[in-house]
Amino acid sequence: MKRILITGAGSGLGKAIAGRYKAAGWQVLVTDVDATAAETAAKELDADHLALDVTGDESWAAAKTWCDEHWGGLDVLVNNAGVASGGRIERISMADWDWIWEINVKGVVRGCATFVPVFKAQGSGHIVNVASLAAIMNLPAMASYNVTKAGVVALSETLHHELVSYGIGTTVVCPGFVKTNLNDRMRTPDPAALKFSQNLMASSKVTPDDVAELVFDAVAAKRFLVHTHADGKRAHLLKRIAPRLVDKQVAKTWARLRPKMEQE
Repeated sequence: MKRILITGAGSGLGKAIAGRYKAAGWQVLVTDVDATAAETAAKELDADHLALDVTGDESWAAAKTWCDEHWGGLDVLVNNAGVASGGRIERISMADWDWIWEINVKGVVRGCATFVPVFKAQGSGHIVNVASLAAIMNLPAMASYNVTKAGVVALSETLHHELVSYGIGTTVVCPGFVKTNLNDRMRTPDPAALKFSQNLMASSKVTPDDVAELVFDAVAAKRFLVHTHADGKRAHLLKRIAPRLVDKQVAKTWARLRPKMEQE
């Protein structure tokens, strides 16, 4: 029976991914910094659970030990845990930069660094890193979030080339707005940025279960890049072949949002 560990799986995308793999008969380890959320989700899914703070080396070491002792290894690691932030560049505090960097970037780095040796020893394994469409589109007033998610894409592409010869696959997921609780912990000095994100999330037609299905298929097919939204895939293509059109659209969006922020 194959084995998968998902971070940030107490809710949202992580929980949906855990549910999809459990339904397929996998052994699933639900992990989350919120131990109660991890336990609750695991009970609902009939999965295993573990408290895991992605910013802590000791926490990652404990996760590796758990997998070794209970499963004798791991087949898929999903680095899903992440937080959101936004606001104009001059208003984002260095403390908030440090906060999001530790979770969104170094949390993923720690996960990869912990389990790549396991995968190399096995001669197999797959890493799934959850980034964001924000990493590609780089919209205004989202600098800290854009930068961290772009870092996840860069790391994933690096590992895709670095690890393939060891039999290790890499997938990076770039979701657009999906209805989750991501905004609950969002840090921003500009309330209009939070409102903008909330509105887009509320209008999304893509569900966490939709994303989970795409992730499941991508891992099975050993596909590197996953776009979860059709408009996101089109925007990525347009940015490559007609960047001026994308720039004009972004400028229009910013022209609507900027006055709201400057009134605050």
